[in-house]
Amino acid sequence: MIVERIWTGNAYRNFNYLVACPETGEALAIDPLDHEKTLATAKVRGWQITQVLNTHEHHDHTGGNAQVIAATGAKLIAHYKAGGKIAGVDRGVQAGDIIKVGKSVELECLDTPGHTMCHICLRSHTDQPALFSGDTLFNAGAGNVHNGGDVNAMYATFAEQLARLPDNTLVYPGHDYIENNLKFTLDREPGNTAAQALLPSVTGHDPATSIVTTLGQEKEFNAFMRLSNPALITQLRERFPDLPAQPDAKTVFTKLRELRNSW
Repeated sequence: MIVERIWTGNAYRNFNYLVACPETGEALAIDPLDHEKTLATAKVRGWQITQVLNTHEHHDHTGGNAQVIAATGAKLIAHYKAGGKIAGVDRGVQAGDIIKVGKSVELECLDTPGHTMCHICLRSHTDQPALFSGDTLFNAGAGNVHNGGDVNAMYATFAEQLARLPDNTLVYPGHDYIENNLKFTLDREPGNTAAQALLPSVTGHDPATSIVTTLGQEKEFNAFMRLSNPALITQLRERFPDLPAQPDAKTVFTKLRELRNSW
């Protein structure tokens, strides 16, 4: 499996992806908002885009569908309940479905509601797995739930699915927010040495060459994956004095998301 991360350079700081089979040159385009860069990258690499996948229905992830499909004849894949929200879906997928790319690439669909209720992530069946996490999991952060989402569903996705994936899973999110997210972690947990160490290398960085983290690393500096950390909870109680002495993880997640919304 070959992964090409495409930095769009737009105001929303989107990443687009091409996932290619090295044997056949067939490729899957994930959330190809920047259709020009997506098509140009495939051409340079000698790949044929045969499928397009949208992680969810927001325009900054679907906006390039029509142009990519018109140029390649690719089939469009999305969450099985997203047909009324995304035009021209050829295949609706749900948890456990496999997307095959060429001869050797298999991507497993995870039903990951939260950012929207029709959101999917993809997990590769490779020796070192990769997670294409859309707007669910960001580097050092979690997606918002402003436009059709639900914070309780987002917590369940993190706790019941993402946290259980192998620590060596590579994380490929839909946006580059790592600098601000690390600053949020340090606002919530000032003594987090992992965040302190990483922040200088991503301050004012070029997202096109940004770090690719693993889930193991995320558990060290992503506040939304450190819900039982005593220092984080103590800091949180300063903002929410009514927080119980030993708050449950869901409460901590919800309060963190509330703070991040206006941070």
